[in-house]
Amino acid sequence: VQLQASGGGLVQAGGSLRLSCTASGGAYISFVSGWFRQAPGKEREYVAAIRWSGGNTYYADSAKGRFTISRDSAEKTVFLQMNNLRPEDTAVYYCAADNAIGLATIGLWTAYKFWGQGTQVTVSS
Repeated sequence: VQLQASGGGLVQAGGSLRLSCTASGGAYISFVSGWFRQAPGKEREYVAAIRWSGGNTYYADSAKGRFTISRDSAEKTVFLQMNNLRPEDTAVYYCAADNAIGLATIGLWTAYKFWGQGTQVTVSS
């Protein structure tokens, strides 16, 4: 499974960005896809996740109400719509996927086998 992330950039506080993560090389019906982020000097942090089968979504508290994760099954692409961005959202954002994720592990970056390259999101104040 290969993941290709895109969509990062520089935006002012209050602005929006949409990240995309396109998958190739595998069957995804049993997969969970997640977005994580890592700011300089900080641990990798869970943002949101979605089940390909059924489309159930899950969010970190920091993302609730501002970020929306979705998927396009035909395009094998997961999106992260980020609204009302804050300077503290500045980080490298990574998409990840795995077919053995449960509720107990959905927010643990160590549980995901497959990773895309990061995409930088910078929010200026």
